[in-house]
Amino acid sequence: MREALAGRSDLARVWVLAVGKAAGAMTRGAMDALGPQLERALVVSRPGHFDPDVESDPRVRCIAGGHPLPGEGSLAAGAAALDMARAAEPGQPLLLLVSGGASSLIEAPPAGVSLDELRHVTDWALAAGLPIERLNALRRRLSLVKDGRLLARLSRCRVEGFFISDVPGDDPGVVGSGLLASAPQPFDATGLPAWLGALLELSAPPPAGVPGVPVRCVGRLEEAIEAAVRLARDSGVRVERLPGRLEGDAIAAAAALGSHLARMPPGLLVAGGETTVRLPAQPGRGGRNQHLALAVARSIAGRDDLLLLCAGTDGSDGNSDDAGALVDGGTTERGSDVGLDPADCLARADSGRFLEASGDLVHTGPTGTNVGDLLLAYRCDAVHSQGPGPSM
Repeated sequence: MREALAGRSDLARVWVLAVGKAAGAMTRGAMDALGPQLERALVVSRPGHFDPDVESDPRVRCIAGGHPLPGEGSLAAGAAALDMARAAEPGQPLLLLVSGGASSLIEAPPAGVSLDELRHVTDWALAAGLPIERLNALRRRLSLVKDGRLLARLSRCRVEGFFISDVPGDDPGVVGSGLLASAPQPFDATGLPAWLGALLELSAPPPAGVPGVPVRCVGRLEEAIEAAVRLARDSGVRVERLPGRLEGDAIAAAAALGSHLARMPPGLLVAGGETTVRLPAQPGRGGRNQHLALAVARSIAGRDDLLLLCAGTDGSDGNSDDAGALVDGGTTERGSDVGLDPADCLARADSGRFLEASGDLVHTGPTGTNVGDLLLAYRCDAVHSQGPGPSM
């Protein structure tokens, strides 16, 4: 954000509305670039994700929303954003900063839809393993701020959008469920349960004539992958980039990765994306990265030449405070030594408990960004595999 706004002498008395896991860091970048030109800011993020300098600035109001399920804070954030739109004078410069997580962090449901029902929709979609595009399509329908509706309320302002993308294709209409643009495609209700179809009937159609605003992507998964590849090559490591994105069921992705790692030459494999996990009725602790890591750990059990890191770039994974896991050929043995069964933990979506026992969880805390998940797999050569594994 600092680079994107550098030298913008045309901006004065600027307002900022920032929503998402990276909202604090994005606002900090805007503050650094704009200085006294920034007049007012509303920042919505997860608890613990606010930049201290942003929180302490008297020009800024910070609201902690709910994630991954919307909460009372999400409703407060939605109301504050609509209040901001009503307070703006014609021509007010406003920067709309959006990053992943925004869909649950800010909300204003239509009449007849309760917070409990919104939470039930998200809970059902996550348990069913719906891809993020499908989940966000549901969120767009059940909101007065998404799918271009907030933009319509801000039509009197001179809005510029900036976003950090955690979705395939870096589509601004998908990030934040349409805080920056209306839906790119008509909604498809195929295969939805009857109760959800009835709830969707309460939604209002998207507003006509949603103003198009200039939008710039300032961070994406591709840049994180390229940075990892560049660092490895600069260190003299052979690097392979896995084609496409990691997506689909985490267990299926793990099977394909295990097969690939079995024949991979020494060096580093880099991949990125987001898999999905179908949750049981009472899921345990963990997230898609831990689930994927533990599933791959089963396929490389006994190998002394492989390391695999699966982690969320935002520093969180599922319902845990961990970013993911760094596993090796001894992971399953270490966890089994304390009486845990990896297959049982995977079946119960309790990978975090197993990986804590095996000593393989990765905890970073909030990172200030959110571009999806990264996977790094390292295979050392025969000389290294006879001694201690390489550090990562």
